[in-house]
Amino acid sequence: MCTMTEVSSLTGRLLVATPALADPNFDRAVVLLLDHDEEGSLGVVLNRPTPVEVADILEGWGDLAGAPGVVFQGGPVSLDSALGIAVIPGDEKAAQGALSRARGEDPVGFRRVHGAIGLVDLEAPPELLAAALGSLRIFAGYSGWGPGQLEDELVDGAWYVVESEPGDVSSPDPERLWRAVLRRQRSDLAMVATYPDDASLN
Repeated sequence: MCTMTEVSSLTGRLLVATPALADPNFDRAVVLLLDHDEEGSLGVVLNRPTPVEVADILEGWGDLAGAPGVVFQGGPVSLDSALGIAVIPGDEKAAQGALSRARGEDPVGFRRVHGAIGLVDLEAPPELLAAALGSLRIFAGYSGWGPGQLEDELVDGAWYVVESEPGDVSSPDPERLWRAVLRRQRSDLAMVATYPDDASLN
């Protein structure tokens, strides 16, 4: 018997909110799933920048954060906690899932999640990681689902599931990420990118 992790883990993929999703926390959200198994799911919203500068709350990390150098709201859970997500540059094969680096090759303080994307230990000295990271984004809070909860939302048509690209994490224009991700799909989803912000106009 196959486990869910073997056959259908969505770790590393994007959840893109459908226009029908009514939860204001996730209106036009693009969520990167960092963990998805039978115990539940955890991810961060990639397109919710806040006005707070990274340098104002995390000493030493501001210079490593990609533009815009602000904290992003990763979701409604644990808003007082911070998560760092980064991409290792030049790791194109791993980014495409064709190659997993051997454990031990990743820089200290970096835990690979999917392809070139991984979590950064914000307790580590920033200078240890500065040379290795291509881009860094800091998130306050995260998005979480209990066992089976995300699967129920998928059945209800709340989310599109699409492949992530390393550039999604560090998009310099996060407000347009929802449309950009949909537009690059080679399917009817590309048409959804033209959906008006005000549903009554459709």
